[in-house]
Amino acid sequence: MDNRPIGVFDSGIGGLTAVKELSAILPDEEIVYFGDTGRVPYGTRSPETILAYAREDMDFLMKYNPKAIMVACGTVSSVALQTIKSDYDVKIIGVVKSAAKKAAETTRNGRIGVISTGATHKSGAFKKAVAEVSDAEVFSAACPLFIPLVENGYIERDNKVTRLVAADYLAPVLDKGVDTLILGCTHFPVIKDLIADLAPGVALIDSGKEAALHLKDHLTENGLLSDGRHGANRYFVSDAADGFSKVAKMFLGRDIDGEITKITF
Repeated sequence: MDNRPIGVFDSGIGGLTAVKELSAILPDEEIVYFGDTGRVPYGTRSPETILAYAREDMDFLMKYNPKAIMVACGTVSSVALQTIKSDYDVKIIGVVKSAAKKAAETTRNGRIGVISTGATHKSGAFKKAVAEVSDAEVFSAACPLFIPLVENGYIERDNKVTRLVAADYLAPVLDKGVDTLILGCTHFPVIKDLIADLAPGVALIDSGKEAALHLKDHLTENGLLSDGRHGANRYFVSDAADGFSKVAKMFLGRDIDGEITKITF
């Protein structure tokens, strides 16, 4: 047994979708979450800036002596994961490879779509990860407006603005006849129902959920599961906590007002 916490970080609130999945899959584990709300989004930044931010996020979480860290940010997972893996002595799991593997297992016609941030799209990380396990074709699209829409609460299934943007973003990928679509940013599952309406019959792959399942396998195989005797989950942000708290309640199904702490680097 190992009662040390699991660290999770993201550029903002989207990583809470991964926290929700982690809490469901590993209910006995303590989670320390950091959302870099002061610098969201990462997907429009240069690779050098993304790496610098990722190192600062990692440095913060390492203060809590985590037994593993989930990079719940598709952009960091795509652009900087291999570098930070070599920089830190802790198990680090991203959200790309496990989602790519699940998509390869799920597709029936060998045509997989990926929607992500601009930086992830440009990196081609999901296409490379799928190619490692399958000969399926991959069609990718950048969806940069999804993150500010989610961060600002435009998440209702019938929200006219988000549906209009989503229809435009999804069209080029759906026109390729994909039967499986990777939600390549952990913000995107927040509008999963809306996306499903626009992509009937297409299997949606939640990258945060697949990473959580991967992490469970790692902890189980290495005897690192908690016995449940630990403190409450902790949430940290780098900007005002009010907006984070409001959306977090919708994500997690409970109020975490008193559990959020604002930090500065």
